Amino acid sequence: MYRKILSLLLIFLVLLTFTSIAQSKGKLEIFSWWTAGGEAEGLQALIEIFQKKYPGVEVINATVAGGAGANAKAVLKTRMLGGDPPDTFQVHAGHELIDTWVKTGFMEPITFLYKQEGWEKVMPKGILDIVSYNGQYWSVPVNIHRANVLWYNKKIFAENNLTPPKTFDEFFKVAEVLKAKGIIPFALGTKDGWEAAHVFETVLIGKLGAEGYKGLWNGKTKWSDPKVTDALETFKKMLSYVNSDHSARTWDEACALIVDGSAAMTIMGDWAVGYFYAKGFEDFGWVLAPGNAGVFDALSDSFGLPKGAKNRNNVIAFLKVLGSKEGQEAFNLKKGSIPARTDVDKSKFPAYQRSCMDDWLKHKIVPSVMHGAAASEGWVTEFKDVISLFVVRPDVKTTQRALVNVAIKNGVKQ
Repeated sequence: MYRKILSLLLIFLVLLTFTSIAQSKGKLEIFSWWTAGGEAEGLQALIEIFQKKYPGVEVINATVAGGAGANAKAVLKTRMLGGDPPDTFQVHAGHELIDTWVKTGFMEPITFLYKQEGWEKVMPKGILDIVSYNGQYWSVPVNIHRANVLWYNKKIFAENNLTPPKTFDEFFKVAEVLKAKGIIPFALGTKDGWEAAHVFETVLIGKLGAEGYKGLWNGKTKWSDPKVTDALETFKKMLSYVNSDHSARTWDEACALIVDGSAAMTIMGDWAVGYFYAKGFEDFGWVLAPGNAGVFDALSDSFGLPKGAKNRNNVIAFLKVLGSKEGQEAFNLKKGSIPARTDVDKSKFPAYQRSCMDDWLKHKIVPSVMHGAAASEGWVTEFKDVISLFVVRPDVKTTQRALVNVAIKNGVKQ
């Protein structure tokens, strides 16, 4: 009997080893737009963990440069519609995921992974909700990002006896002082088309508050509201303090102005802190964007399983890494975001991320529109285009009318 049990155990171990080796074959194409400092390092950290587990798999890191997926989404759409999906691809959880790819039938549900890996027990309901549809889970969130952060150069503020602004009045007072000293008050890059709309999103939150802002996307707040007018007027004034070459700079190239001391402030998501880490820049500080106290403007990057993926088993293995404690800690330490899991070791993270973990639990959560959480991809694109035009021709009345029309076009009564 003992010999039989031992023989069975040996056979089981051989089969287990063979299965592991068999899985460590083929390829895995990971499609994303993570090419800038911090985000590229975060993705590489995930790839390294995967390759240690599956050394025989050739990983194809298929990136398309352009923040927020400005260029990648167009390439992805061509491939998906053409029947050539990448094995897995980066997609913002929420409407971008569900409306664009799930409802249209391009994704496989991965509820079985959530059950196997126990993710339902370690991920907050707010995140589980935005990767769900019709009772199924459709992607693995690798992080939680905050969009509404004002970053500043601490040395510039100290040398000029300035306090980081928390209100719009304070912002403009600080901007005037900086402008008089020959320092760019507000760094902005608009090359990829989405960055100005990102900033305007935070201005809307600052003027309408959490509930008023959320109401813009479901019709409870009208785009003709006087507070939207105020937001446009305020944003117009903010644009008078930006770098003159903003149209030639991407988001990270705008952050470079903070690093080299040419500019004092910028508003960007906390992928900016990943950029600062990558550049070895530690002299940065942060506050919430003006008027955004107590509000967490949230988005989440995720990856799923497209129908027809050529290397399905390798995708499933990679998704397990994404959702693991090890993967989430390694990625987010580089990226500047916080893990989607709640059981990570908080002490491993720098001060900004620790503060963000605290705020996630106590602040009002609102969905980022510019990053696919608040509205469908079509609405996001039109919103972005309207605000991009506003940067070039800041006509408040015309722009507000255009925003009203975009809402109506997307089925929200005004």
